[in-house]
Amino acid sequence: MLEKKEHNYEKAVLVGVITQNQDEEKLTEYLDELEFLAFTAGATIQKRFTQKLTQPDPKTFIGSGKAIEIKEYVKENEIGTVIFDDELSPSQLKNLEREMEVKILDRTNLILDIFAQRAQTSYARTQVELAQYQYLLPRLTRMWTHLERQKGGIGMRGPGETEIETDRRIIRDRITLLKDKLKTIDRQMATQRNNRGKVVRAALVGYTNVGKSTLMNSISKSEVFAENKLFATLDTTVRKVVIGNLPFLLTDTVGFIRKLPTQLVESFKSTLDEVREADLLIHVVDISHESFEDHIESVNNILMEINAHQKPMIMVFNKIDDFSYEKKDEDDLTPSTRKNVSLDEWRKTWMAKSKYPTVFISALTKENFPEMKKMIYDEVMKIHISRFPYNDFLFEYFDNDEEEETNN
Repeated sequence: MLEKKEHNYEKAVLVGVITQNQDEEKLTEYLDELEFLAFTAGATIQKRFTQKLTQPDPKTFIGSGKAIEIKEYVKENEIGTVIFDDELSPSQLKNLEREMEVKILDRTNLILDIFAQRAQTSYARTQVELAQYQYLLPRLTRMWTHLERQKGGIGMRGPGETEIETDRRIIRDRITLLKDKLKTIDRQMATQRNNRGKVVRAALVGYTNVGKSTLMNSISKSEVFAENKLFATLDTTVRKVVIGNLPFLLTDTVGFIRKLPTQLVESFKSTLDEVREADLLIHVVDISHESFEDHIESVNNILMEINAHQKPMIMVFNKIDDFSYEKKDEDDLTPSTRKNVSLDEWRKTWMAKSKYPTVFISALTKENFPEMKKMIYDEVMKIHISRFPYNDFLFEYFDNDEEEETNN
């Protein structure tokens, strides 16, 4: 991980456009997230460039004047990387690199790079490598060097085959190999899931960096890696948890993000099988983030994409210890904004309109944990009773924490 070793951060600039579908406020929010992504990948942002466009330029995404402005800035300040907030087409990448003579990255490439850094297990590394090759294949024309001079063996290189065609063939072969490898691992993981028996399965889902791994550690008393960076956890972790007298399996899954690259959704489908096959979803939300409602929508869209949106769910609003708001004076007649809404008001709003059980907690300080545990217990017990109607080992719920305090 980045904190465990010295790291020379690259200097970079961000580029975004204001369009009919994306106003200035929304762009600022996306660029804030992009800056956090860049920091996670190992870059420091020197400046942001924005431009108003009816629609992005098909050749360079931004206008020619803005491209010259960025080129002059990166040359004067010795910037090595320019990061765009949206996915660029292969021709746009090629034209921008030729124009600015620096490394050009788009949002997808940046996320793929973070995933490559974070992948720990062979399974995660295989998924990330597959996504990278699928992203790279249509963009080979912009590369200055080829992957290999030729494939081994006499006659393996076809008559008149160019270097770029050789590279494409090598990548296609590699993609086929990785897909076969994933199929083998998928079968192994499916067998593992079947071997877990009929125990109720709950899965933590949510936007990236909302505290899922911290919550996992608190509930299961395990040591899943957690830090305040995007995509700290890529590998699925399953732990057995007992609340009261009821055992169930709890899964920590990869975090979601807006504008998630399609390549990653495809290659991580098997990881998302843990979500798809769960009996209960625990949707964790960062209540301290100003755009938490957008995060909820993004997660719900991905759940719908993988056909997991109709499962029983609990809404857990985390990080209440980090929540703050601006209290208005009584004589202030200006319209209230989101910044003026207190935690109690959010609680009343969400408790009233959500069709799912809702709780507000802090995974760090364990505030409202008994309430959350009781809620999870009730939902797991409903599923358990429907699955084992004649099981008589379930008794009235009791709190382990309270019992431990009494004994002490």
